[in-house]
Amino acid sequence: MAGIKVHGSVFSTATQRVLASLYEKELEYELVPVDMKAGEHKKEAFLSLNPFGQVPVLEHGDQKLFESRAITQYIAQEFPDKGTELACPGKPIAPLLVWKEVEALQFDPPSSKLNWELVYKSMFGMTTDPAAVEENEAKLAKVLDVYEARLSQSKYLACDCFSLVDLHHLPNINLLLGTPVKKLFDARPHVSAWAADITSRPAWAKVLALLKH
Repeated sequence: MAGIKVHGSVFSTATQRVLASLYEKELEYELVPVDMKAGEHKKEAFLSLNPFGQVPVLEHGDQKLFESRAITQYIAQEFPDKGTELACPGKPIAPLLVWKEVEALQFDPPSSKLNWELVYKSMFGMTTDPAAVEENEAKLAKVLDVYEARLSQSKYLACDCFSLVDLHHLPNINLLLGTPVKKLFDARPHVSAWAADITSRPAWAKVLALLKH
């Protein structure tokens, strides 16, 4: 089997998403660090892998993929018999497709903006914008209301099995739970239980361990 290379940074939420899928699938890989502070992702060598200059990039044989959610789907489909299935076996595919889009289009924008304001800005010595926090907390609260209703009927978002849908949430949820935004999760018992469940998975613990090195 051709080796798997991941070009990225363990501090990148998009890279974390891909690494989580590899650990869930129990696949070996080589991490090729990209120094984003030095702007390596905007230099010609990296742009030849991803012309948009964003991490991560996955190389597998002759395949070169970018966009983290496309990569995780490729991993799930390329290695169906390895590790966690990351799908909904024996179930209609429609909920999986719908809720994957919900994460990308409804959950990710406000959660990423909140993490920028509450986590990353302080790292760069920048000032948090309270108005942006308030606006995106309100947007995220509406999304989590929908999640609360869904999770009252299903253990996970797509079905009763952990899938790519849940995995895609992990990097942003992990950061949000370390901020005052945690209150939005705590106020919704099904969402809170789901977040505790998915963030306690062994594969995710392996991703977090990389941050400590």
